[in-house]
Formats: sequence, C-alpha cells, structure tokens
Amino acid sequence: MPAHGDFNIDLFELADKIERLKPGAGLSDPRPLMQELLDSLKGFEGVLKEQLQELDALSATGAATVRPTAGSGEPQLPSMAAARAISAGEQKYTRIPVPVLAIYAVPHDMGQGNPRAAVAEARDIASITGPQAMAFEAGVPSARVVRLAHASHDVFQSNQSEVAREIVAFIAALPQR
Repeated sequence: MPAHGDFNIDLFELADKIERLKPGAGLSDPRPLMQELLDSLKGFEGVLKEQLQELDALSATGAATVRPTAGSGEPQLPSMAAARAISAGEQKYTRIPVPVLAIYAVPHDMGQGNPRAAVAEARDIASITGPQAMAFEAGVPSARVVRLAHASHDVFQSNQSEVAREIVAFIAALPQR
C-alpha cells in the first residue's frame, strides 16, 4: 500500500470501524474505537481528495461513469466489486503452478486533450496499476508480465495487435511435451 494510503483499503477499514460502533455490536467501551476512527478520518481525507482528483481526470475520458449495481440503488464504479474482493483479501493466488501471461495498461489511456491526463497517468503508474503489476510480478515470479503504455482498461480491444503478438510469443515459449 502506498505511504499516503489506498482508497479501497482505507475505505474498508473505516467501514469496519463504523460497523463495530453500531448498537448491538458488543463493544463495552466505544471510546478507544471512536478515537481510532477520528484518527483514521484525518488520513482518509487526503486519500479521498486524491480519489476525487483522479475521478475528475478520468471523467474527461468518460471512463469514470458511475452506475448502480444490480439489485442495489447504490452507484459504483466499474470493477469496484473486484477491487473490494482484492482489498478485502478474499483470496490471494500467489502460487500458480501453470504458465501465466498478465497484460497491464500502464499507464492507462487518460484521453487526448485531457488537461489532467499527465496527473492521472502519474497517479496510475505510482499508486494504481503500476503497483498492481509489480505486486503480481513479485507474487508470481514465473509469470510473464507485459505493460502496454496508454492502452485502455480493455487492453485486448485498444491494443489488439500488441496483445495478439504477446499471446503468440507466450504460447511459443511454453514447454513442449
């Protein structure tokens, strides 16, 4: 996690603290948790401001459209379910006994003419997709990790020829039986 915090992880930690403060949660003395929550909120303010800046930069590209999830009236960013699962540590696959090809858009395409594209790209490299790719490399050292600069999130569509080339090269390097 970056030194300045991570929106998804910090959000889950705050939600957990709030949940433990609810009546009937069995907390005998809520004061220490309340103080911990106050301290967390101070740090979360900066993380929240960064998230707003990123959404502002992405909104110029149309990538930050917010839509409700199925069965709920609450808006969510696309891919938030996966981010929640990863942040909550539902399952970490660090031992993958088969060859792996992982292709990342680093940095993502933030849109031509977007005045905040450089800021959003730097943030993507430093604290979003860049660390994800590095974490994957560290967690699965046998994986072939490819970074395609300025690709969209749907990298297989925005960079079809590069993705196809990487897949062909990956398959060609697989051991033959």
